[in-house]
This record gives sequence, structure tokens and C-alpha cells, in this order.
Amino acid sequence: MKTVIMAGGKGTRIASLCATLPKPMLPLAGVPVLEREIAVLRRQGFTDIILVIGHLGDAIRAHFGDGSALGVHISYVEEQTPLGTAGALALLRETLSGDDFLLLCGDLLFDVDLGRFLAYHRARGGVATVLAHPNGHPHDSTVIRTEEDGRVTALLPPAEDRGDVPNRVNAGLHLFSPRVLERFGEVKKTDLDRDVLRPLAAEGVLYAYDSPEYVKDMGTPARLAEAEADLRSGRVARQSLALPQRAFFLDRDGTVNRYVGFLRRPEELELCPGAAEAIRMLNQRGYPVIIVTNQPVLARGEVTEEGLRRIHDRLETLLGREGAFVNGILYCPHHPDRGFAGEIPHLKIECDCRKPKPGLLLRAAERLHIDLAASWMIGDNDRDTAAGRAAGCHTAAIGAEPDAELHGNDLLDCVRQILENEV
Repeated sequence: MKTVIMAGGKGTRIASLCATLPKPMLPLAGVPVLEREIAVLRRQGFTDIILVIGHLGDAIRAHFGDGSALGVHISYVEEQTPLGTAGALALLRETLSGDDFLLLCGDLLFDVDLGRFLAYHRARGGVATVLAHPNGHPHDSTVIRTEEDGRVTALLPPAEDRGDVPNRVNAGLHLFSPRVLERFGEVKKTDLDRDVLRPLAAEGVLYAYDSPEYVKDMGTPARLAEAEADLRSGRVARQSLALPQRAFFLDRDGTVNRYVGFLRRPEELELCPGAAEAIRMLNQRGYPVIIVTNQPVLARGEVTEEGLRRIHDRLETLLGREGAFVNGILYCPHHPDRGFAGEIPHLKIECDCRKPKPGLLLRAAERLHIDLAASWMIGDNDRDTAAGRAAGCHTAAIGAEPDAELHGNDLLDCVRQILENEV
């Protein structure tokens, strides 16, 4: 399987550091970021690499040669004029025609379990899959909206009237079926997002793979400094899903947002004091944060799936405004008791996902390679802590729930206590 790395950009946002050096050659702890990308690829068996070069490309070719010194095979495509973020694929139609291929930006520091990514892509059978993650600044990012199965329905650019949106952005790693090459005719400047991904989304053949793994671009001097600190701390490698993850499961109502009874409308949602700060602290440590919540209002017919989506978009938007994010919101739509006007019969069942049962936690653990014994469940009642215990997690309670291992006044208090006692 071939990997195409776009390494020809000028790096205008970081020009002060790379006036005489191509951006992919910027050093991180003494090693060019592009070399670090190649090392991650080689370690996972992705050894057939095509570098698309342009601006100052001779420096890249001189450093890497044919790649044999790094245990890979490198070939080059040189843009005579800038072709944008995808135009070079027109030059590679025949080369890439036989199999799926991986497309990366050349300025990324990442450590991603590519086998999981590829398995997801092939299981969906789409034309393309983007690796998506939340970030601390969704307000100025193009965000991705998907169906439950991961099919992308919209890419929403920043706009003042965009409203509440999910915090899910393209991380810069893409898997493509060779079918995408049918869309490239003449060689011309092509924008990956506008000219390729958006049309694929409109046709229903683009998917998003959600991942909590570390991916950061080197777009600005500040990002470069952050990435180097994360590399030196071990956070980059630690977040790979090839390794078991320590995660934090959070109840929703009364833990992250104020309890108002059955929350039925987005405008009723208000964050608990300190909740965004607590989640931001966990984000900064690189821990996956997953909200797990019972939502019987669905079974009772009081909120639709679309209504719940809008509530959760509101929650992610409010967190994003404070630089915080969650890696998933899992909910149980069931309710066993019948007799409510407008109830949804097929949701009125006994299930394995309604807390205090641990189904939501177990589902997240399988998808994100979570070490449940090292993880925490934090909530405000005994159903939350019972679910955590049933899943094998540590438990923390807001308030005086007697069976929890740790108690706090609010989510921030609980998180501070846990982090202060880390080994």
C-alpha cells in the first residue's frame, strides 16, 4: 500500500522559522518532522512512500534520497507550479490505481494506529475516510458532521451564523480508494477540501474515523513549540491506540452541565461551573474523555434523535469556547417502563447500556483500546458509580455517594484530586 505525503507547501504562517528550509524539514527535538512521520509509517509497515515536493524540494530530496537509510522506499513527484493540496494526485493516477492509498500532510507530528484506521476505512467501503478529532478551537475550524455510521453529511466552514456544531475536524490523514482518481483529469491546482472531500460528502461516499490519538500540524511557531514539548514528555507515543489508554468517563447532567430535570431543548443546557476547566485539564494530559449518559427522553418520545443531536452540539460548542473537548458522547436511548404518551415502543426495553449497567463504557473501551482498570468514571449519583464498578473502573462521585472511591464538590474538584495523586 502506497503513502503520498504532500511536502511542497511554502509554510506562510511559519515563514519566520522556515525561510530557507521547507516546512516539513523543521526540526522537532533535532529531527525533521517529515522524518518523524516516515518513522511512524515504517514501524507499521507503510514503506512505499511518494513525496510530493515543490518549494525548496531539493533539500528534502538531498536529506532522504531513496529512503533506504530509513528502511523505506521513497519516490518523488515535483510540482513545477503549485498544485494546491490535491492537484498532484492527477500526476499519480496510474501509480495509485491498484489499491487504497494513504494521503498525509507533510507537516504533521502524529502517532496513529494506522491498522485500525485502515480496517475502519475498508469496512465502510467508501471512496475516502478522513481521520477526525476534536480540538480546542472549533470556532475557527471546518467541522465535520456525520451519521451514526460515520458517513459524512456536511463539512461546515467557520461562519458567524454557523450556530452550534459538533467538535470534529479533519486531522490531515486520509485513506482513499483508487476510485477517487476517476475525479482527476487535467493537471491543475486542486483544493483537497473544496474540490475533493466536499463533493464526496455530497455523494455519501466520505466517512470520518474518530480518534483521540495525537496529531498536530506545524502551522505556527506556537504549535511547533507545543509539539516539541509533547514529544519530549512522551505524550505523542502514549496516545497511540496501539497502546491501552487511560480514559475518563463522565456523566452528563449534573456533572458536565447543570441538572434541570429532563433536558429537552438546547437552550436549557448550561455548563456546570469549572466543568470546562476540568475537561481541559484532562485534554492537556492526553486522556480520552467520554460522556456516557442515560437519555430516556428518547424512549419516552419527548426528544427526537435530531433534538438530542442539537443538545449535544450545544454542549460541544460551549466546551469549545473554553478550549475544552470530549472524544465522544455515548447515550442510552432506552427506558424499560411503559405507559408514557408518545413513547417509542422499540426503545422501551431492558438493555445492557442503561446505567448502572456498563454497556456504554464497554463499547467505548473496545473502540478506543481503553484500559478500564486504569480509568475513571465520574458522576453525581449511584447509577454512575455502579456502572463504573461494573466496568472495572475507579469511581469518583460529586457529593456523598458512599461507594465511590473518591468524592468531590464538583467535576473540577474530582479531577484535581485524581491528577494530584497520579504516580
